[in-house]
Amino acid sequence: MTESTAITSAPAQAIKTYLLGLQARIVAGLEAIDGKSFSTDAWQRPEGGGGISRIIEDGNVFERGGVGFSHVTGKSLPPSAAANRPEIAGRGWEAMGVSLVLHPRNPFAPTVHMNVRFFTATAEGEAPVWWFGGGMDLTPYYGFDEDAQHFHRTCRDALAPFGADLHPRFKTWCDDYFYLKHRQEARGVGGIFFDDFHALGFEQSSAMMQSVGDHFLAAYLPILQRRMDLPYDASQRDFQAVRRGRYVEFNLVYDRGTLFGLQSGGRTESILMSMPPEVKWRYNWSPAPGTPEHNLTAHFLVPRDWLA
Repeated sequence: MTESTAITSAPAQAIKTYLLGLQARIVAGLEAIDGKSFSTDAWQRPEGGGGISRIIEDGNVFERGGVGFSHVTGKSLPPSAAANRPEIAGRGWEAMGVSLVLHPRNPFAPTVHMNVRFFTATAEGEAPVWWFGGGMDLTPYYGFDEDAQHFHRTCRDALAPFGADLHPRFKTWCDDYFYLKHRQEARGVGGIFFDDFHALGFEQSSAMMQSVGDHFLAAYLPILQRRMDLPYDASQRDFQAVRRGRYVEFNLVYDRGTLFGLQSGGRTESILMSMPPEVKWRYNWSPAPGTPEHNLTAHFLVPRDWLA
C-alpha cells in the first residue's frame, strides 16, 4: 500500500463525527415529513464497539424505518469482508457507518436504502488498509419515470465533483449488485453502489463518501412527498407485500452488509431493522400482463439509463 493509505486516529474521528451528524440530519428530515419521532436505541457489542439505532414503526408515513449508526471493531475479519481482498484475511478491523432503510405504508411511495461506511483492516508491523463504501438505491412497487429520473439525477450530482467516470461505474455496479440471481430480476430501479474505494486518496475518497450521504434527502424526499398521500386500495397494499418479499430475499441471501454483520457477531436487531413489517409470498404467481403491477417488472425492473 502507498503512504496515503496510512491514516491516523484524527481522520477516523472526523469521519465518525460526520456520520453521527449525518444520522441526526436525516432523522430530523424524516421526522418533519412523518410527524412522529424516531426512538433511540443505543447499544454495545461484546466483541467491541456499538452503535445508535434510530427507529420508527407505525408512523404516519413510514410503516417502518431505521437509520442506524455503528462503530464496531474485531480481531479477525469474517469471510464476507475478506472475500474480495484475500490478502487481508485474519487482520483486525474497525468499521463505522450509517445505514438506513425506509418502508413507507403507501404502496405508491418506494422503499429506499442508503449507506455510507469506512473500513480499516490492521496487522502488526503493516500499514492499515482502508476503504470507503456506500450508495443508495430505490425500490418502487408502482413505478413512475419521473421518480426514477430524479433519483438517478441526484446520484449523478453527488458524484460529479469527483470525476465524470464515477457515476456510470457506480450505477452499473448498483445494477449488478442489487440483482436477485435466483429470480433473474433487479431489486428495484437502482441508484449507485461502491465498495473497497480508495482510488482518490484519503481526503477526496472521504469527501466523495460524504457527498453521497449529503445528497440522500434531496434524492428521496421529493419522491416521497409526491407519493405518500396518493389514494390506494387493499389490492395495491397486497401487491406491495408480495414485492416486499423480494426485498427480504435479497437481504438474507446476497447482501454483504447483512452477511458481515451476522458473521462478525453483530447486533441482530440492528442488522435486521431493514426488514419490512408485513410481507407475503405466493406460490408461482405473477401479475396479469398489461396491469400496473406487471409494468413494474416489464418496465422498471429492467436496468436502463434513466438519464438518457
